[in-house]
Amino acid sequence: MNELSSGKPDHLQGPVIILVEPQLGENIGMVARAMANFGLAELRLVHPRDGWPNEKARAAASRADHVIDAVAVFETVEQAVADLNFVFATTARPRDNFKPVKGPVEAGRVLRRRVEAGLRTGILFGREKFGLSNEEVSLADEIVTFPVNPAFSSLNIAQAVLLMSYEWMKSGLETETQTAFEGPDLRPASRKHLHSFLSHLERALDVRGYFRPPEKKPKMLDNLRSVLTRPGFAEAEIKVLRGVLSSLDYFSPKEPRGAGYPERKAFDDGAASGRGGSGDA
Repeated sequence: MNELSSGKPDHLQGPVIILVEPQLGENIGMVARAMANFGLAELRLVHPRDGWPNEKARAAASRADHVIDAVAVFETVEQAVADLNFVFATTARPRDNFKPVKGPVEAGRVLRRRVEAGLRTGILFGREKFGLSNEEVSLADEIVTFPVNPAFSSLNIAQAVLLMSYEWMKSGLETETQTAFEGPDLRPASRKHLHSFLSHLERALDVRGYFRPPEKKPKMLDNLRSVLTRPGFAEAEIKVLRGVLSSLDYFSPKEPRGAGYPERKAFDDGAASGRGGSGDA
């Protein structure tokens, strides 16, 4: 059994994840991976069925070795939570006690506030088959439960840890809608750019006989304008579309498909007849 230590490194100051009597090494490994995804690194096991260390856990952790290497093993839940100031117990069913119950979003915020205040926190997760006992829940300060389908409320242990780890990470973002990276900052196209593109498109379609019969051209143009003005194109997107039309302008409507650019075709014809090319004297 590992001794509890004080003065944890900075990367271990998030909530401790505590698995009570986990059965499969693969599940422990997937828990470690979920933790690493969202910035948690301290994992404690209470009386794991198959003992510890477990190579199946390391394989399933998908390179979350820092979590696996730091695992601490305890004989009882009391020992595993002894150094913690605040503990959540996860459960999917009502309990006959007086403990406050929170959803995962609020629980993540509660943990964040307490960690930022310098407190040591943890989250208890129960067995794969039947979760936590009432006695184990009584060792926690509050309960966290997930808004799942009541007719099918059982979560895989790694899924449950993933949900809480995600809420922990999200609670530390400047805004909860923040993402790791963003799309390009595109400048909306002006009406001038859009109208110029539409005029270019009209000319290209005219050459190719798109507007048939001719008397329907005004209505067909109206439909095209309606479709192409609705998306709210950016300038860069208009440039892409103009590039497509410019490429089409290289070709004569009478050229067969796949004939290539006219200047390339002329070069090839000249080379075949002995005219042009770098080999001519």
